Amino acid sequence: MIFRWTMLILLAGLSLHAVSTTTMAREQAGVVLPAISAGATPLGAARPILAWTEFCKSHVAECEVDSTVPSRIALTPSVLSLVVSVNRRVNRSVRNQTDQEHWGVPDRWDLAEDGAGDCEDFQLLKRRLLAEAGLPRRAMRLTVVIDEKGEGHAVLTLITDRGDYVLDNKTDSVMAWHHTGYVFIKRESQDTLAWVSLGGVTSPVVAANR
Repeated sequence: MIFRWTMLILLAGLSLHAVSTTTMAREQAGVVLPAISAGATPLGAARPILAWTEFCKSHVAECEVDSTVPSRIALTPSVLSLVVSVNRRVNRSVRNQTDQEHWGVPDRWDLAEDGAGDCEDFQLLKRRLLAEAGLPRRAMRLTVVIDEKGEGHAVLTLITDRGDYVLDNKTDSVMAWHHTGYVFIKRESQDTLAWVSLGGVTSPVVAANR
């Protein structure tokens, strides 16, 4: 019940926010959409995250891949506004808590149903909300990266016609993947119930700082 009310509040906020998409687009990137850039390139199969496998057993719809829906999001100003809004609202609505503190286990994936979670839980909730708003789930992939501290971290990659963009619980900004400073390890496949390697591709931001 808590989760239902959380979802209703978030979705209601998004509906009201749709009236001011121009304002949100200006806040995010001015009145101009970001320049087209290359996305990260999958390089072959990768081992799935064990906790993801367990999550998918109880949340089948969150993991299934529908090959009939678009594999890319058409990034319009209104879509960008929606994405920024969801990222911000979830980041501010969910309490950050490690799985060890929350569940007493090192790693468990969930939808922040009680209002608390760690990185992957934030991203799973964002994806659900964006899918509910009409964006193709297939174009939104959970992604494992190495963060600025050299630690494993989960983000949500949106694969768009203007490049790959990252939603992150560490920032309210929605950034192109190559502006994050992260090392990209692997992400969910767009074609099968599996994961694909990103080859440990280092963001140019990191490369420039070395």
